[in-house]
Amino acid sequence: MKKIFGHAGADLPASIVVFLVALPLCLGVAVASDAAPVTGIVAGIIGGVVVGLVSRSPLSVSGPAAGLTAIVAGAIGKFGSYEIFLVSVVIAGALQVLLGFLKAGMIGDFIKGMLAAIGLILILKQIPHFIGYDADPEGDESFLQPDNQNTFSTILYAMRFISGGAIAISVVSLLILLAFESKSIKRNKYLRLVPAPLLVVLVAILLNEWFNEFQPALALANDHLVKLDIFNHPADFVGALPSPAFSAIVQPQVWISAVTLAVVASLESLLSIEAVDKLDPEKRITPTNRELKAQGIGNMVSGLLGGLPVTSVIVRSSANVNAGARTKLSTIIHGLLLLGSVLFIPGILNLIPKAALAAILILTGYKLAKPALFREYFRKGWDQFLPFVITIVAILLTDLLVGICIGLVAGMVFVLKSNFQSAIFVIKDEHRYL
Repeated sequence: MKKIFGHAGADLPASIVVFLVALPLCLGVAVASDAAPVTGIVAGIIGGVVVGLVSRSPLSVSGPAAGLTAIVAGAIGKFGSYEIFLVSVVIAGALQVLLGFLKAGMIGDFIKGMLAAIGLILILKQIPHFIGYDADPEGDESFLQPDNQNTFSTILYAMRFISGGAIAISVVSLLILLAFESKSIKRNKYLRLVPAPLLVVLVAILLNEWFNEFQPALALANDHLVKLDIFNHPADFVGALPSPAFSAIVQPQVWISAVTLAVVASLESLLSIEAVDKLDPEKRITPTNRELKAQGIGNMVSGLLGGLPVTSVIVRSSANVNAGARTKLSTIIHGLLLLGSVLFIPGILNLIPKAALAAILILTGYKLAKPALFREYFRKGWDQFLPFVITIVAILLTDLLVGICIGLVAGMVFVLKSNFQSAIFVIKDEHRYL
């Protein structure tokens, strides 16, 4: 514990950053999954506190994942009941714990191009929010969207709805973030203690309130602000949580859904863990089998409390790393902040413009997909560069899991090509052949 709390100076500001990133994503994933917004917040709390305590990953952040939205929405629609779906979540968690004991964590050892692709997805998906078009949920990461649009067509469509107020808030937010990246501020012992995203959110709220007072035409309406359910008393929050209908445990479809969730959630978590370990400045390695157990326990608790399924999420995890976190304390505190926010200050959080959060995520995406990364792979040669690019394009045009599988196949083809040699040699010695 002393080792963890010794880094509180870095972890506390980082937890605020992760909280600000996680809040709209938890809500967005819940909306995209056809579930109540509170279910996403519950999953974020469980992912932060429960998984954070059990996992041995120092920097990974868990919560509801966009990669599961199609599975979740399909299961809820098939069951016709969210309470029945929760039974699948609990069973999926138990299966993940079993996978951990069976040493299945080794399947996460293969990954290429994922970080850069996630960075580009962040940038592309947040451009509409940056300019004031907020029709799609913040947690959406798939190329094909429920509204029959795709990543690129949405950007073009969003150009019809440009908001001057949103752009003003976005640009100011981005300038603040870039200023805090400068060496002069990093050298200042007082300014470097200020979490830049927290300052961005405060300035964005004040700027939008000023618009409301003096420039109503630029003010952002409620649709462009964070939406969080308001509970007048903690008991109201507890009362709003659905409970699993365990009477449905005998239904075969519940078990099929549970197995699907367990496999996909485990893959997403292992891929995210691999990526976060690569980002870790201290190059620590997370025990993957322990991570499967931690994710499984998290899903069992989340399902029992009415939350969505959880996985390790690269968006939140990379924001955690970039904010300077050193230990799992940041992850745990971010979960407690989510709990505190929904109980005590939902009204204040509902004043946060989504444009400011988009600026935070766009800068995070740029850090993951810097041009220097592409130049580095290009210098390694075509056998390295082409699988890297193929993986990125595949992820951008499909989703995380499908793209990774395509990238793995491409990588294997190039490995076989570069290592191909004739395996048979024929030696003739007079009338003898060897």
